[in-house]
Amino acid sequence: MESMQSSLLRRHRWALGLFALFVLLVLLGLALRSRLPTIVPDLARPHGPAVQLESARGPLSAAQSKVVLKGVQGGQETSIFDRHLAREEAIVDSPLTTGNQVLLLQDGPATYQAMLAAILAARDHINMETYILDDDDVGRRFAEALIAKQRQGVQVNLIRDSVGTVGTPEHFFQRLADSGIRILEFNPMNPLMARKEWELNQRDHRKLLIVDGRIAFLGGINISSVYSGGSSSQGMRPRPAGSPAWRDTDLQLQGPVVTELQKMFLATWVAQKGEPLTAKNYFPEPVRAGRQVVRAIGSSPDEPYSLIYATLLSALGSAETSVHLTNAYFVPDPQLLAALEAAAARGVDVTLILPSQTDSWLVFHAGRGYYEQLLRAGVKIHERRDVILHSKTALIDGVWATVGSTNLDWRSFLHNHELNAVVLGVEFGHQVQSMFDRDLAASNAITLERWQRRPISLRLKELLARLWEYWL
Repeated sequence: MESMQSSLLRRHRWALGLFALFVLLVLLGLALRSRLPTIVPDLARPHGPAVQLESARGPLSAAQSKVVLKGVQGGQETSIFDRHLAREEAIVDSPLTTGNQVLLLQDGPATYQAMLAAILAARDHINMETYILDDDDVGRRFAEALIAKQRQGVQVNLIRDSVGTVGTPEHFFQRLADSGIRILEFNPMNPLMARKEWELNQRDHRKLLIVDGRIAFLGGINISSVYSGGSSSQGMRPRPAGSPAWRDTDLQLQGPVVTELQKMFLATWVAQKGEPLTAKNYFPEPVRAGRQVVRAIGSSPDEPYSLIYATLLSALGSAETSVHLTNAYFVPDPQLLAALEAAAARGVDVTLILPSQTDSWLVFHAGRGYYEQLLRAGVKIHERRDVILHSKTALIDGVWATVGSTNLDWRSFLHNHELNAVVLGVEFGHQVQSMFDRDLAASNAITLERWQRRPISLRLKELLARLWEYWL
């Protein structure tokens, strides 16, 4: 009996000690959070000068720009352009371009089909930048396509992130290099291979494909067989056995905005001290491809703050009717929380679609730790069923949309190189809204009453995960 009591006492003390350590870690994490820097500038600036657009022929006059912007509003009574665009102009260096064609691509099969078709049609060069490039069925299909074009005299230049491709065998990339493809490993994990200051925590999370300087693809999709099946029941194709479908969103772009994306790719190559590239026609004469107004925005931890994040906060501050966000990794900082709560307090319909399952346990539970605060503020939260949600999209007032690689977490805001496109106008806004509505119909609503009844085990996971949110 004494032995049993002693054993129970030891277990009790061990449990108390573990709980005390857990509390200490929580307090330490909260203390560290209080010292986190403000990562965006003060957006409460007065109205700037009139917004000026750029077309395939060059900058438009203020009067011409005003006519284009009025056209994309579709006759809607909204001040989002007046209130938001002037702020965005002051934040972002890249121009707001008109004359673009934008195609919304959903999930792997459609996106890969469009990308491979563009690669097949390449005549001069292919520039590709990716976080993950797996040695699997999809990765090998892209490798074969790129090698074939290189052998035809089309120069292929590839930037691949060192951490994102850590699981890809070196012989996979060696075969590409042996064909003449120029490969740049972004911030190598091995410090002995660093071409500049070793910055292991800075990662290239961008996903970008540019063909002949005329057509570009960007969004959330990596090159991997996890995307080989769609997220709907129609058009499904095989994916790894037992794995859920991945739901993602990309854009196919043509027009003057492709020039801006090309500049970003080449700037990354130079900043990473890649070998001089083969001379090609990287900047063909821009042509008008459509009527969409688009701005390309790249962000980098080398800048004082994330340009994409600052732009999003500006748009949230200008929201008048609706804020519809779909995001894979949601761990908001105090400023994003405040912006969402403030919009809801103004009567704006703020609706989030977030994952119900994930490939990142810590991010998933860290984000859920903010649900109660947001629900109390009037923010609506839904979790997407049956898929791994990997999309990163936003639609504000039905006319300001962005699609890209940026997650709503600390890593994207502070440590990653990211890339988004902002598309203005009712026409594209309707497409994004329809996509959002379909995802919403396949999601479960999280109510405050239901969330307050969640088990203690989930609450402990949330507390533990939030300790690491800055480094996730």
